[in-house]
Amino acid sequence: MVRSAEKPASRRLVVERYTWLERVTHLVHLISMFVLLITGFKIYTGWGFMSFESARALHMIAVPFFLVANWLLVPYNIFSCKEEHCSIGDRLYHFKESYLFGKDDAERLLDIIKNFFGKGEYPAFTVYDERKGHYVTKLHPGMKLLLIFESTAIVLVALTGIVLYSLTWSPFGIPVPEWILSISWFFASMINMDGLALIRYLHLLAAYWFVLELIIHVGILELDPDAWKYHKAIFWSGNEDLSDRHFVKVIEEKDQVGTLADQKRLLEEQ
Repeated sequence: MVRSAEKPASRRLVVERYTWLERVTHLVHLISMFVLLITGFKIYTGWGFMSFESARALHMIAVPFFLVANWLLVPYNIFSCKEEHCSIGDRLYHFKESYLFGKDDAERLLDIIKNFFGKGEYPAFTVYDERKGHYVTKLHPGMKLLLIFESTAIVLVALTGIVLYSLTWSPFGIPVPEWILSISWFFASMINMDGLALIRYLHLLAAYWFVLELIIHVGILELDPDAWKYHKAIFWSGNEDLSDRHFVKVIEEKDQVGTLADQKRLLEEQ
């Protein structure tokens, strides 16, 4: 693989890539997901390494940790701000540039594909603005695409899991499982399928997606030795040394021209 040809760093620059809460969130997400997958497949396939009751109990214990990590901590980490001047518009812009797959990401992904076939340089997908003191983006474009499917799978596994947990569960008297099952029957009837069977199928499909995502995320995107620095950052230090220019571009203070997105934003604000 041809490496990124970003200019060598003139000095060492260590910045915080992940806050302590982001690292905790990632760890809780990872552990709870593993517990859910292992116990879930045990319940589905009947693996003999533990009893059904133990597997179901562990499964239900892991559920709130998984949902809190993804539906409370992740949004908080995305939209919280340590800076003194931090508007809603700033956070929405940060969310769009950092987590949503856009034109710049499409160009990076195309360059990555070309690089795979020996054409061109591997683009930097970690972009840090030294002038503003924060990342413009720090996710691989492939990961941004995976986030779309992961978010969908989380919603899917949560809704179908409610029905599989108990058809009579009614928080505050609201028959949530019955509503979900009714919707399932509506779509299942179109394909001559049982509504509850469709629920089970979708729940299992979401589980297989998480397995596939794990393979892609860890087995393909992160096994490059030059990407191991990100494992150290997310699991231990939280910091990144930007003088290591593999996959990294730094917009330095002396640079007068920012990213294309920055230029567009400045024009819109004028």
